[in-house]
Amino acid sequence: MFQNQLNDQLSQAQTKAVESAKYLAQVAVESAQELAELNQAAAKDALVAAQDASAKLMAIKDAQELTKLAQPEVAQDAAKYAAAYQAKVNKVMRNGNKEVAQVVDASIDDARAEMVNFVKEATKTAPAGSEAFVAAFKTAFETSLQQFDQVRATATDAFANFEKSVDAAMANMQGQYAVAKPATKSRKSA
Repeated sequence: MFQNQLNDQLSQAQTKAVESAKYLAQVAVESAQELAELNQAAAKDALVAAQDASAKLMAIKDAQELTKLAQPEVAQDAAKYAAAYQAKVNKVMRNGNKEVAQVVDASIDDARAEMVNFVKEATKTAPAGSEAFVAAFKTAFETSLQQFDQVRATATDAFANFEKSVDAAMANMQGQYAVAKPATKSRKSA
């Protein structure tokens, strides 16, 4: 009977693991689709902007018109567009990360609950005279349950560090795209 119980629990655990893996794969595919859509829209916008810039360049008739095209505002608009794109990518990454964290957290809770239930059932049917062994086993088991809390803490830290890394990368990229505002020229009339 004990072996059947163990086999049933292992089978249930494997089924849950497969379901979790399928869900995580679905999250990954959805995130990849969102990123692909973002990239496609960005590429389309870049193409339109390049065509517009080309048309403006072809229409230039004198140096003064060229100077108008090279204004800092144009570069600042491009930087704003890049920052908005990065924010969208960051949002997709965070959402996917959050869903993965939730699956990991739920899996830890499920595994812990199943183990507690298994130990309760196994020790309930322990033979007479094994009380000392059962007590020692339960103590060791309680200690091992603390490992679940450590796994949860480690996973939480890993996800937080991932988000910090994404934030730092986004800030770095925004710094690269940032355009300094032009200094105001102050000339005294002669």
